[in-house]
Amino acid sequence: MSTPQSQSAALDLTAPALELTEQASEQTPRSGSVRRSLAKRLSDVICIPSSQLPPQERHMAGDVLVELLRDADIELRASVAKRLVMLNEAPRTILVLLAKDDITVACHVLENSKSLTDSDLIQISRKVSNKHRLMIAQRRNISDAVVDVLVEFLEEDVVETLLKNKGANFSETALQRILTASRQHLPYVNLLIKRDEVRPSHGLTMFWWADTKARKKILHRFGVTRAVLQQTCADLYPRAAAEGWNDEPVRKALQFIERRQRNRAAMARSKYGTLETAIEQAARLGMDRELADEIAYIAGIKPATGAQILSDKTGEPLAILCKAPGLRRKHLAMLWRSLKRPDKMADGSPNPLLENVIAVFDAISTDNAQTVLRYWNWSLTSSLTPDVMRYIKQGLIPKEEEYGAAAITAALVFGNRS
Repeated sequence: MSTPQSQSAALDLTAPALELTEQASEQTPRSGSVRRSLAKRLSDVICIPSSQLPPQERHMAGDVLVELLRDADIELRASVAKRLVMLNEAPRTILVLLAKDDITVACHVLENSKSLTDSDLIQISRKVSNKHRLMIAQRRNISDAVVDVLVEFLEEDVVETLLKNKGANFSETALQRILTASRQHLPYVNLLIKRDEVRPSHGLTMFWWADTKARKKILHRFGVTRAVLQQTCADLYPRAAAEGWNDEPVRKALQFIERRQRNRAAMARSKYGTLETAIEQAARLGMDRELADEIAYIAGIKPATGAQILSDKTGEPLAILCKAPGLRRKHLAMLWRSLKRPDKMADGSPNPLLENVIAVFDAISTDNAQTVLRYWNWSLTSSLTPDVMRYIKQGLIPKEEEYGAAAITAALVFGNRS
């Protein structure tokens, strides 16, 4: 049984013979109507169901149509794109050609075509404009391989669209690239916080350059207890102590998991005796390097972590530093004053920055604050090897597979001095 297409293609023996000479093509003006009709017929053939058309013939029609479209007008190219885009069996050669076309043509293919493979989308992404990549970022489902390529360009509108797209899948490589860029483009922070792929290492690292609203969201999401970790590892503390704590990575890991926040050994060595006394002294005399180090040691963190917290511009980390070791609100106010930060504004009204810090202090539990403070201490100081320090001084980010997540956090935070 013949199809309508085969009937229309039947030979007309009365038609003039096709002239194949160059001279004929030069002498006859091109109206475009035959080209348009031929493109439509070829599109019709390509759209015939696979049960009625051999794949070989479909691809031959596609090859001819590709050559026809190369120098066709934009209206014709757009009409073909609209016609073929919903066809699952459309020749990919045509779709890729149309996807790289002017955005008014390409948009139909990039937004809706299900026939384009990841390989096609990767190839297209590297050879087109920002508008094309933005259209790809809006697709219903995007693999992590395609997202990786789109993120390479770090085009803000494309990255933000990807982060809002629930059908986009992010690899660790893409997340790390966006995380690094978020230091200079804060809107990424608020979008990253909402992604399921974001880990505590990402969130608690972004905290250091996030705005107040984002910081509260980060603490709410990643400030959790470590009850399961503590129960699972409880019997390892006496065993590690019996070995003299001679395995440094084990010691650092168990310090992160440990339930007690204050460092009893540091308190025994300190001339201040308690954390409260050290903070009261700082409030009376002002904070100096020696007092800052003492407060850090007694609070169970390293001086580098303490310095990062005390130098923070808006002060939310101070709330964590005070809540984790069980200090009261009055010592938070003392610590604030020790840094020469005013309680009140020039007009006598309360300092909104201090009010915000107190709100953070009140909102987080001691257990959750300990998790945040210990994670900061572990991530900022456990991997500060000479190699990592060189990366930081050069403004570079080490690779996680070589140096670990903590090294990346240290490089991002300590290298963010803008």
